[in-house]
Amino acid sequence: MNTPAIEAQGLVKVFGSNRAVDGVDLTVEAGSVYGVLGPNGAGKTTTIRMLATLLRPDAGSARIFGHDVVRDPQTVRSLIGVTGQYASVDETLSATENLVVFGRLLGLSPRAARRKAAALLDEFALTEAARKPLKSFSGGMRRRLDLAASLISQPPLIFLDEPTTGLDPRTRNQMWDTVRRLVADGSTVLLTSQYLDEADQLADRIAVIDRGTVVAEGTADELKASVGHQSLQVTVARGDADRARGVLLDALGHEAASTPLTQGVRLTVPVERSGPVTDVLVRLHQAGVEVLELALAKPSLDEVFLTLTGHTATAAEASASATPTSPEKVLA
Repeated sequence: MNTPAIEAQGLVKVFGSNRAVDGVDLTVEAGSVYGVLGPNGAGKTTTIRMLATLLRPDAGSARIFGHDVVRDPQTVRSLIGVTGQYASVDETLSATENLVVFGRLLGLSPRAARRKAAALLDEFALTEAARKPLKSFSGGMRRRLDLAASLISQPPLIFLDEPTTGLDPRTRNQMWDTVRRLVADGSTVLLTSQYLDEADQLADRIAVIDRGTVVAEGTADELKASVGHQSLQVTVARGDADRARGVLLDALGHEAASTPLTQGVRLTVPVERSGPVTDVLVRLHQAGVEVLELALAKPSLDEVFLTLTGHTATAAEASASATPTSPEKVLA
């Protein structure tokens, strides 16, 4: 499919005096994972709500597989699934009952809805809890059920708004595997997140958004390369730190930053290329410095965000978006 999954130009949404989204441009190719990074209040959720036809843009335009979100909302809704930040399942129903209800609302017959519910519960490792009341579910189980409900219609475009917030590492990894499978099966995923490692793991391209504006866009490697060179990280015993710091300054011309560790000290210094690393090792050996660990590291996405915005991606903004936070589910 040559038509992009998402094309947005100059999207704007204003709540009173707050420009929650201030001219966002996005192009998301079909069959990819697109990450949107930003802190609380950056405008991520408001952008998704406009793309999903839940909010009308105050300016700009957006198309989903070529269909305008304002002029042709019904077609757009038939092409998308949305999982918001909060589980939109019914507390009074079991997992099976929740999925059957969504299936029936989507036009499936009772038998087809039950069959689809059983298949999704199996895929998301919820079969054993299928008949249990949702009040007994953990946060991770609720998130998996919420994502399962979004996939009943097998939409070609899926919006995941901070899907792993609050989940334990094991459940996060399970969700990542699900996202990879969805894309392998032909879906497109737009993923918002505050977790930079999540975007690094999943996203083909990433938009960094801050205060309602896209401040950078590209692959993870392109974004990292845009903020500086890679760094050499050398871990040495505490007693060798001063000598090692002098060797690094003499060999590379930069003062090393020190990070105390439980065992030893990590010295970090920027390098333009990997060539000098061998020379540094030789010099450290000649100076009698025992190297406990050595690594070349690219800038992290958190360093990218800090450079671009002046704060880390996990820092909460004082001026949070005025977007309503009630859970919603878009039913195709």
